[in-house]
Amino acid sequence: MSSGIQVSGRALAPPRAAAVAGLIFAVLLILALAIVRVAAGDEEGRPGTWLTDPARRSAIRLALHLVPFVGVSFLWFLGVIRNRLAELEDKFFATVFLGSGLLFVASLSASAAVAVSVALPVETGRIPAPDLWAYSFGRRLSGALLNIFAIKMAGVFIFSTCTIALRTAIFPRWVAYCGFACGLVLLLAITSWPWIALLFPVWILLVSLHILAADIRRSK
Repeated sequence: MSSGIQVSGRALAPPRAAAVAGLIFAVLLILALAIVRVAAGDEEGRPGTWLTDPARRSAIRLALHLVPFVGVSFLWFLGVIRNRLAELEDKFFATVFLGSGLLFVASLSASAAVAVSVALPVETGRIPAPDLWAYSFGRRLSGALLNIFAIKMAGVFIFSTCTIALRTAIFPRWVAYCGFACGLVLLLAITSWPWIALLFPVWILLVSLHILAADIRRSK
């Protein structure tokens, strides 16, 4: 009797829900990161100027309020992909895949929480503005949680996902190789250019669009 697991072609195909969740995650994260980068600016020589500008402060508040929805959509993306893999799931890579994804969401949420703690007292009028030391500490802590911890975990997530993809063919090899390149950049060059964080949602967007297009073609 054969002990191997019989797998149909259908079992290797991620569901449309994964693609939709991935699309929502990618669009919301790109939007949130872009708003923060543009509204906050580089602050060369004038830290915290956005706190005194109601329009920029409101824009950043909107971006921070998008973060919980970013996390929820990413967790949904994780869940449906992992559920679809089922017996194909390798325990080692699945652990790295799930662990890095959860740590990414935790680090992203912590970064947003620190940013809210800096902006909210000014927004509510409790204080005119935090002193320079407190503001610099909060900004650096929020930036470190996002640009170092969250994005490094995103790089690990991409590597594990692409390795699983090469073993199970859930998306083409060229998409996986693009992912390896993006993951390498995220791991090695995340602090040299603030916009480098956009590589992660852009790659998820690519994967989701391919999954969605393949699912639509199969349903015709």
